[in-house]
Amino acid sequence: MSHSASVPTVSASSDFTLAMRKLWEDHIVWTRNVILNIIDGLPGTDEAVARLLKNQDDIGDAIKPYYGNDAGDKLTKLLREHITIAADLLKAAKSGDQTAFKDANKKWIDNADEIANFLSSANPNLPGEDMKKMMQDHLSLTTDEALARLNKDYNADVAAYDKVHDEIIMMSDGLANAIIKQFPDKFK
Repeated sequence: MSHSASVPTVSASSDFTLAMRKLWEDHIVWTRNVILNIIDGLPGTDEAVARLLKNQDDIGDAIKPYYGNDAGDKLTKLLREHITIAADLLKAAKSGDQTAFKDANKKWIDNADEIANFLSSANPNLPGEDMKKMMQDHLSLTTDEALARLNKDYNADVAAYDKVHDEIIMMSDGLANAIIKQFPDKFK
């Protein structure tokens, strides 16, 4: 995993949990950067999107030691679609195109369900309905963040980002714990 911070090793499981947190925090940090760039029309949007897409590659790579290359590549593909659809959603919201927004939102929800199904099929410790709820919560919080920014409600924007951050930590820890539970021998 790239960009890992240097922290003292406590155990393989805690190292893995921290590495997953870093990856998923990067996901929301770079998502935030893209939201700001697109909505506020800032320079550097292409670079921020490229970095966010690289993060999806990093997340897919992180599961390869446990699920194999095909599974890691599949997760990467689904997560890259998640980002591409989110960018379309942001652009539609910014332009006020309700039809494009509704279409992109439906694709985003369908993609989230695909991610949830993938995760639950890979790991018996991640029940399908729990994964779908987790993904829907993530979409809802991210949408709240983006719409607050779009509406120039900066207090709500900041509060929404704080909620996204709390949610991603819980999500990351839940995914890490499920993988550790599924593959205990790899964390001894």
